[in-house]
Amino acid sequence: MSYKTILVSEVDGVKTIMLNRPERRNAMTPEMQDELIAALEKAATGHCRVVVLTGAGEAFCAGLDLQHLQAIADKSQSEHVADAERVARLFRTLYELPKPTIAVVHGAAIAGGTGLATICDFTLAAPGVKFGFTEVKIGFVPALVSAFLALQVGDKRSRDLLLTGRLFTSEQAADLGLVNEVVHPEELADRASALANCLKTNSPQSMAATKRLMATQNRLWLDAAIAHALTANAEARAMHDFREGVASFLEKRKPVWSK
Repeated sequence: MSYKTILVSEVDGVKTIMLNRPERRNAMTPEMQDELIAALEKAATGHCRVVVLTGAGEAFCAGLDLQHLQAIADKSQSEHVADAERVARLFRTLYELPKPTIAVVHGAAIAGGTGLATICDFTLAAPGVKFGFTEVKIGFVPALVSAFLALQVGDKRSRDLLLTGRLFTSEQAADLGLVNEVVHPEELADRASALANCLKTNSPQSMAATKRLMATQNRLWLDAAIAHALTANAEARAMHDFREGVASFLEKRKPVWSK
């Protein structure tokens, strides 16, 4: 299968999926989301033993492409729901993948990019890399990422990160439990390779069964949380503050929020 927004390669049982829109800081579009889902589903049934997720250029992923979101006013409610369902399918496919996953984060991972990076089983990040669930800064609701974040760091910390929309470093992410290791940029590739080789020595059936068990233990929570998130995501796209937030971002001005 040929891809337009990602690069996929496989060497010695390690499949690498690279986000490949460096000119847009690897910001996600519906096309990229579909391609990521397709690549992950192919990895799930293929012969690879480990999946590595990374990004081309300076950033890991800047979240959703706001130029795409600018056209949101012309979308119907069903299209809003379809957009939200696509993101939910991407995150859940990544979370439930039967192969171990490693995110190699050399540059900024923002909003949905933070979700992609931290939903992986292992997250390796360079020092000082910026993360953040910044949706509230543009009047959006961090609906889908909130379900996975709450599982990882709990309710109190989730509220802090989601309501402030603050940026935080890879070191702070490690303290929160969202990053496994902070690794010098020049050593990231070698550390990811060493981790992949360690995982390849384990039983693939045992690791798949372990991941399936953990996903099953969380399934009731995720099913309910994602159902609510889908509704919140679609509804948020019709809010005045979201339209204003996107417009102000693109026009490089301060937003004027509703009262």
